Amino acid sequence: MSEREQYIEKAKARIDQWNAEIDKMKAKLDEAEADAKINYQKQLEEMRTQRDATEAKLKDLREASDTAWDDMKSGFDKAWDSLSSSFNSAMSRFKG
Repeated sequence: MSEREQYIEKAKARIDQWNAEIDKMKAKLDEAEADAKINYQKQLEEMRTQRDATEAKLKDLREASDTAWDDMKSGFDKAWDSLSSSFNSAMSRFKG
């Protein structure tokens, strides 16, 4: 497996972790009282938005030509850091 394929697989695994967290939060939302549901729903939507944005960036990365790979990887790394921070922030508010 090439370095590029390993990188993409690793990114997919991290997104899968986010999907698992979203599923856990959805279960928590289903059990919440009405007033808490509104707040949970907002946090869940924010988490999904961050996940979707990351998946779109990963798709671009996967489809990048070999010549564009390094630039795309660098851009993905920066986007990942930002999106990961936003996702974790939303998740912590959800748990709080």
